[in-house]
Amino acid sequence: MAAGSGFRGILRRSIAVGAVLFAGLLATPAATGSATGAPQAGCEGGTESDFNGDGLRDLAVGDPEATVDGESKAGLVRVFFGGGKGVAEISQELTNDRAAPEANDGYGHAIATYDADQDGCSDLVVGVPYEDVTKDGAALPDAGAIYIVHGSPSGFSADSAVETYTQKSLASWVSTEAGDLFGYALAAGETDAGEPFLTVGVPGEAVGALDDAGCIHYVLGGTSATANQDDPGVPGVAEANDRFGASLAATPDYFAAGSPGEALGNESFAGSVAVFGQEVDGRTPVAMTGVSEDHPALTSGTAEGQDRFGTALSMLPYRPEGAASETDALLAVGTPGEDVGTVADAGAVTVIRIQPSAAVTEKGLVDRFSPGVEGDPVVGDFFGHSVALANTAPGAVGSSSTVKLAVGVPHQEVGPAEMAGAVHVMPGLGDPGQGDRVLTRGDGLLPGVAGARERTGWGLHADAGSLYVGIPYSRGDEAPHGVVYGLPWEAVAAGSGGVATYRPGAGGAPDEGAAFGWVIR
Repeated sequence: MAAGSGFRGILRRSIAVGAVLFAGLLATPAATGSATGAPQAGCEGGTESDFNGDGLRDLAVGDPEATVDGESKAGLVRVFFGGGKGVAEISQELTNDRAAPEANDGYGHAIATYDADQDGCSDLVVGVPYEDVTKDGAALPDAGAIYIVHGSPSGFSADSAVETYTQKSLASWVSTEAGDLFGYALAAGETDAGEPFLTVGVPGEAVGALDDAGCIHYVLGGTSATANQDDPGVPGVAEANDRFGASLAATPDYFAAGSPGEALGNESFAGSVAVFGQEVDGRTPVAMTGVSEDHPALTSGTAEGQDRFGTALSMLPYRPEGAASETDALLAVGTPGEDVGTVADAGAVTVIRIQPSAAVTEKGLVDRFSPGVEGDPVVGDFFGHSVALANTAPGAVGSSSTVKLAVGVPHQEVGPAEMAGAVHVMPGLGDPGQGDRVLTRGDGLLPGVAGARERTGWGLHADAGSLYVGIPYSRGDEAPHGVVYGLPWEAVAAGSGGVATYRPGAGGAPDEGAAFGWVIR
């Protein structure tokens, strides 16, 4: 695709033409999640996002705008080990990374965690969509790369094992090209059958002559596959600017890929989402269904130009009433460009149930006109820029008391502070207005004072125990490089309680950074 097509996101401000030579240095694709690993002594914690295998949850936070080795916006990831066991800094300065930090790479734009080698310690996947790759002596700007940094009982170190992939090395039948943005989005985990899986978004991929049509890579166990919207069975039709793969989310049974640029009829950038099962047919993951605001089962909204349905995704295993296990999934879809009444770009979120039969049911649509939801729609707030679903009782029948939905509104004005940002926390099932709570800095739960353009809620993540809120552009004295707050669900419900703070300069992390809290896992 042409590098000047315009889809480079808020992060990208300039293009550095570097020369990073990957050819001949890459691990084979089968190494990515090959189900041949044996448990490693000391890697026996069995907890999600546990890089040192001690049974305590660790937290990975991306800062894709950090300066590394003098290179502006080269990017890095910091990992905070549970139990106060220190902080690791992950960047292209690692000995086995096989690349070097370059300006504007955006290392850490996307991150995911899973046990790729099945040794019992979680592994960290880092997306670097603006990585320049050299092919046949020519630089390919913004082709993109991903890195899998392997955990161990000692955590991470400068000598940690690293696998490096470009499009071509992950799937031999696909070409690495300038502007692909390979690694822009990531999702990973383990299927119910115990196989590791990894999904990689490539929203800048050209399909034929269609720039930015997009595609995804999918690795299940040791099998690689790819999909674009012109592949048989994949919902939709490949079109320029669809940006298929710009967002991803997954559960052990399903994964979803967003196309926020999808045109529906005459409505450009209306957006859509494709849902897949965790299986492969030949070289393609098996698609189940596609959803958009024009889907017959989604009755609360209508697809309109610039809605960008699918900009943000979160997916959760769901056990419906009467089921013996979590057979279904809940999918939260952010539509930040949704006009609410006459209010442009106010934003909305739709929660959708996905069944094994591929049946789709709308569980609810929420915006700031929804009864009981705090606040009013405001032009350009972009409610739904980020979303996070969690179940506080995993495995139990999902209910309004256990399923939580967090919605980021990073452009919300707070008092005189423009774009200070906020997060809504509400039931993910039932009436969202019953229990909606708005989190802003200085509200008694989130520490600090709301500052202009700090964008609270840009990064969001949630699990059964806590909600994590990223404020990447915090510039106050207490957190001048960005900050993440970990809020136990009990504290969110009570409006007060202990809040964990993760920031540069604390817990052993160097006191430097630029957008810490961009993404959290």
